[in-house]
Amino acid sequence: MTIAALRALHAVIGSAIDEIEKVYESQSSSTGLPLDYPSLDVPFYSTRTNPPEVEKSENLRTDPTVFSAANKIVAACGQITATVHRPFFSLVECVDACNLIGCMEFVEATHIVEILREAGPNGASMEDIASKVTELRRAKDPKAAEIDPSKISHVLRLLATYHWVKEVRPDVFANNRLSSFIDSGKSTEQLRSSPDTKYDESDGVAAYLAVAADEVMKTQTALTPWLLGGGPATGYATPFNLAFKTELKYYEWLEQPGNESRLLRFGHSMNGTRYWELAENIIHGFAWDELPKGSVVADVGGGIGSVSVLLSEAYPHLYFVVEDRESVVSVAHKSWGSKHAELFSSSRVSFHAQSFLDPQQPFTVPGVGTVTQPDVFLLRAVLHNWPDKESHDILVHLRKAAGPHTKLLVVDNLLPYACLDENNEISGEDSEGAVRSLVPDGSPLLPNLGRASANGYLLDIKMLGVLNAKERTYREMDELLRSAGWQISRVKRAVGSLWAYTTAEPI
Repeated sequence: MTIAALRALHAVIGSAIDEIEKVYESQSSSTGLPLDYPSLDVPFYSTRTNPPEVEKSENLRTDPTVFSAANKIVAACGQITATVHRPFFSLVECVDACNLIGCMEFVEATHIVEILREAGPNGASMEDIASKVTELRRAKDPKAAEIDPSKISHVLRLLATYHWVKEVRPDVFANNRLSSFIDSGKSTEQLRSSPDTKYDESDGVAAYLAVAADEVMKTQTALTPWLLGGGPATGYATPFNLAFKTELKYYEWLEQPGNESRLLRFGHSMNGTRYWELAENIIHGFAWDELPKGSVVADVGGGIGSVSVLLSEAYPHLYFVVEDRESVVSVAHKSWGSKHAELFSSSRVSFHAQSFLDPQQPFTVPGVGTVTQPDVFLLRAVLHNWPDKESHDILVHLRKAAGPHTKLLVVDNLLPYACLDENNEISGEDSEGAVRSLVPDGSPLLPNLGRASANGYLLDIKMLGVLNAKERTYREMDELLRSAGWQISRVKRAVGSLWAYTTAEPI
């Protein structure tokens, strides 16, 4: 009964809104602040000082009850849309999504979000935007061509239709809450005088957008030819290799002459991926507080140390050593600028050049000494970058360097099935809390929360295209770890997310 299903989904939305409203009303009463759920029309710039009620309202979005309710709304709305929208219209939106990506890339590359931030809530006309874009471009290239203002308005109108900016009057546009999220925080004067430092000391979101619209989108154009050609049998290890006509792995290709800006941008983009997780999930995804004082955590493949910095602030009794390739760790301090100087100077967060594809080497931590067997190996967003063979090799290297009490923490998506798992796949609070789905029995929502979980499945295909890798189900993760001498002892799912904190111990 389709009408009954639609009404059940409608009820899910209404109930979830009630849950959100109760949290905001309760917090309004306890804080004395006039709190309301953040408006789509109002920008929120994290780089600015905002009124207390604005900061509190924004922070409440990560409250577990609010976050979970929001996911139910997204899942139900996605399922309703799929049910009632004309199939051809849904098809066009899907296959023409490249147009949306192209427009997002243009807005980021031309710094339009930063231009609109300075224009304020009344927005800027297409002529003013075009003039400012040309000014910024000519600061880097005096011969840069002017851009037709009407073309800018057409780009922004598509984005406004998808709620990424706001058209306040005909051909006049302003930032909204979504577009403000990709703001670098830089002034247009900074972008004019030093355009290559746009991502420095930023949250990395703008860089993530740029990487996705460049390397990733171009890679996906080769996905079908690569798959139909037998994958590596095409002569190329990945769709990325086929698209860019290179035999180099993605990370090796980034380090080639001519890709310097891409390499730097990629490092910043990895900083932006932390938004996939709530800070509270990272902080409480493992029993960090139970580790003895002076314990050493090896953040394997940790990039410029975003997660280690966060954890070191929450757990000052621990030392974090960020391991990555020399080209990455060499730019880490510059990427942070003056931020967190005390953490680095005290060696509570330090950097060690180490490829996880090679056997683990001992490292020295000032105040601790030479470390041969870290207390914890942290693998955050690493295994999903590699096929099973390389992932197995990485885990074997860590197993050989582990002591009898060393823990391994794998932080990656664990993808549930889009149907009920009758064999009770583990996806609950821990290994004993097995559940069949992410929704209660009898819920009209898909067992994997549908659209609310789409990020994990989109990332899965992104990993396939760029790296011939994947996100894994629990069963796939369990099999992989056991093959390398590790056994799962605990699985904790992040609140409202497919990210999971899988703890393993030596077999």
